[in-house]
Amino acid sequence: MNDFKLLQMDVKSAFLNGIVNEEIFVTQPPGFEDHLYLSHVYKLKKALYGLKQAPRQWYERLSNFLLSHNYERGKIDKTLFIKKSNSVVILVQIYVNDIIFGSTNDKLCEEFVTAMQGEFEMSMMGKLSFFLGLQIKQTKEGIFLCQSKYCKENLKKFEMENCKVATTPMSTNCNMSAGEAGTIVDQTKYRGFIGSLLYLTTSRRDIMFVVCLCARLQSSPRESHFKAAKRILKYLKGTTFVFYGILHTLLYI
Repeated sequence: MNDFKLLQMDVKSAFLNGIVNEEIFVTQPPGFEDHLYLSHVYKLKKALYGLKQAPRQWYERLSNFLLSHNYERGKIDKTLFIKKSNSVVILVQIYVNDIIFGSTNDKLCEEFVTAMQGEFEMSMMGKLSFFLGLQIKQTKEGIFLCQSKYCKENLKKFEMENCKVATTPMSTNCNMSAGEAGTIVDQTKYRGFIGSLLYLTTSRRDIMFVVCLCARLQSSPRESHFKAAKRILKYLKGTTFVFYGILHTLLYI
């Protein structure tokens, strides 16, 4: 099962593919004015970028297209579509106009690409290597995730590029609680810090416990809490290039 391959494609002008099911009128956009009827407006037949209905209509059209081709929608993740053919399976993950798909069978991937390009204007991006801050490494041993680039960006964002490296994500005598005394820190800054760390848990299971512990203290963060959160980033600086295998996670969804 180690021959599972992940590929990526992009839908050009994705939101323009959505069909509008209600009456929507817009003013004449610059460069498309009808000088004989300047007081008139346009009635939309398809969605436009900036229209609040556009994302919903695009997803509805794409999902209906996939369902009509015998794909099943994920029960938990509604943007995941699965198609089984005998003993093989193809997984399709949708993120707005980016589509990730993969299978152990090249024929299923080729059929998917042919069907999509026949319905939408697509561009193939080849083997998946980078997606939403995730670096993907595909080898004969399996598929692995890394977030070294995202981690370095956070070190720079929070001005910790030159910080000392910590050997562990939390101190052995760490005992944080919401009711402890201490100087209150900026809640917005603390939440932004924790949010960045939470996304890093995608590939770093070793920081999951302490990040979730810090996340519980967002309502009234103290200086000691922020110090503990910063230690996590210090630990990540010294272990930036850690890859996490996802092959079996993918195969048993």
